[in-house]
Amino acid sequence: MNRPARRTGAIVIGGNYRGLGIVRSLGRRGIPVWVLKDEHWIASASRYACHSEGWPASPEADQRDYLLDLGTRHQLDDWAIFPTTDESAAMVAHHHPALAERFRLTTPEWNVMRWAYDKRLTYRLAGELQIDHPSTCYPTSRAAIEQLNCDFPVILKPAIKEHANRFTIEKAWQINDRWSLLRRYDEARELVDPGVIMVQEMIPGNGESQFSYAALCEEGRPLASLVARRARQYPLDFGRASTYVETVEQPDVERLAQRLLAAMAYTGLVEVEFKRDPRDGRFKLLDINARVWGWHTLGRRAGLDFPYLTWRFIKGDPVPGTRASPGVRWVRLATDFPSAMLAIRKGGLTPRGYLRSFRRPLEFAIFAVDDPLPALIDGPWLAYLGWKRRDL
Repeated sequence: MNRPARRTGAIVIGGNYRGLGIVRSLGRRGIPVWVLKDEHWIASASRYACHSEGWPASPEADQRDYLLDLGTRHQLDDWAIFPTTDESAAMVAHHHPALAERFRLTTPEWNVMRWAYDKRLTYRLAGELQIDHPSTCYPTSRAAIEQLNCDFPVILKPAIKEHANRFTIEKAWQINDRWSLLRRYDEARELVDPGVIMVQEMIPGNGESQFSYAALCEEGRPLASLVARRARQYPLDFGRASTYVETVEQPDVERLAQRLLAAMAYTGLVEVEFKRDPRDGRFKLLDINARVWGWHTLGRRAGLDFPYLTWRFIKGDPVPGTRASPGVRWVRLATDFPSAMLAIRKGGLTPRGYLRSFRRPLEFAIFAVDDPLPALIDGPWLAYLGWKRRDL
């Protein structure tokens, strides 16, 4: 008698809200999903997560071995791996050949990933393709910082994110004068290799000037895509993350992103971020996220369920070519509410305008009627993480 074939499923690396979106997308379709949780575990609280384990905070080679051992012990051959952070996506990319022997991978190998992971390479490629990006310099010493000729404000940011610390978690620091630049540079080089510290011009404008192209691609060709605008962010004036996003039509963003992804021959899920510079009206490349991004569940409401489309793609099933329609919205209440209240106090938003932003179609980042527990723990967990990281 033939033994029945084992069902394949997905392994989500990271228990954050990005991972929660993957868990729900696949779990609602009966696909088994395991969560490897780190300091975040909201995804493992979902009713659609059938198993969870800890994700080791160890060197990449140990994480690779952990995955391979997990696959051997539990017979997880052909399961999909979905990284949810830059670090886990880089680990999978560095060990792509070994992991691909057992698993189906959803993110590109290192020779492609490196152009997104390292912002120095990102901006080099953009320059070669004549895609605008913020003016950026790469000082290698304090003496170079002292001699730097720049207009303020500027942004101090790491080119790569290898380890979690105050600088890499906050992603960028706004610097308003020379004294602050020297002080913050000294602080940054205690946290990261000075060689990865960048000084970048600050493009005027808030989150409303920021646009993203999000897609599932095959060799640089989009299979499903959308363009979205970051209407609100947290923190309000210098946002580290989107809190309210809306799909829009913006052909220039689409054209620039597709040129970049075609040059990379990119395969997998990706978000390409731009900011419109009010000084010249041009869109300037900020970042490439070569993994699921924070608001990827907006796609489900707009007809593009990105994790499930990726699942179909790696299984060899047809993926219908789809573009999202404008006017579909996404919100993360736990971070959007404080940003909106501050915007109202500053006069940038009215209470009526805030309430109108909840008109349908609207996708909530965490809340779901069929899966309520993650929403109940999201606020307290964010407060705990903020307290835990206060001394980083």
